[in-house]
Amino acid sequence: MSPSPVRILVVEDDPSILQGLELALGKEGYEVGTAADGREGMRLALAGGWNLIVLDIMLPGRNGYEILSALRSAGDETPVLVLTARSAELDTIRGLDLGADDWVTKPFTLGELLARVRALLRRATPNGGSILETGPLRIDTGSCTVTRSGFPVDLTASEYQVLLLLVRAAGRVLSRTQILEAIHGPGHHGSPRTVDNFIAQLRTKLEDDPSRPRLIRTVRGFGYRVGEP
Repeated sequence: MSPSPVRILVVEDDPSILQGLELALGKEGYEVGTAADGREGMRLALAGGWNLIVLDIMLPGRNGYEILSALRSAGDETPVLVLTARSAELDTIRGLDLGADDWVTKPFTLGELLARVRALLRRATPNGGSILETGPLRIDTGSCTVTRSGFPVDLTASEYQVLLLLVRAAGRVLSRTQILEAIHGPGHHGSPRTVDNFIAQLRTKLEDDPSRPRLIRTVRGFGYRVGEP
């Protein structure tokens, strides 16, 4: 069974912030949905299927408090990261009481926001996953973490999905198209060569010598595999 992409909804009416978050989260490998007003944000949020929602409070149409309240009233426990310029203590308390999982005040640094996104996703992942090991690599699928020789490795969501797919293949060769479709689904318009970029990034982070890889092997004319067949 192939890993599903992590889906994040961003509801924000400031075009520059919305575009910046869409680009930054997409670069991290997440599948990003966006809404620029409260009514569309409410519709998309209640449609479900999100792993995380980044939610502004001051929105046209419906405010973030209304969206958050509607989600929790419907029994939807999707993690919500509230993003707002309102920093008064009472506003923070109201958001948390309505079921927000974290709170970031504008202006914010992109690094901090991405770190909070990763932390919320880790907490939301059921810790009943399995441990996969190959060579010096250890993958905890419950916490979505990777270590190499006991040291943590910081991977983007897409890098993690590619590595997990290869390790689960247990030495079998996977083609670029197989990897791309497993991550993004069939019919994705991206080039299979995108996979080469993911592999290069993984080798930089995992190999002693990326120019002479021993963990992630290239099988010319076919694709990639992890370790020996």
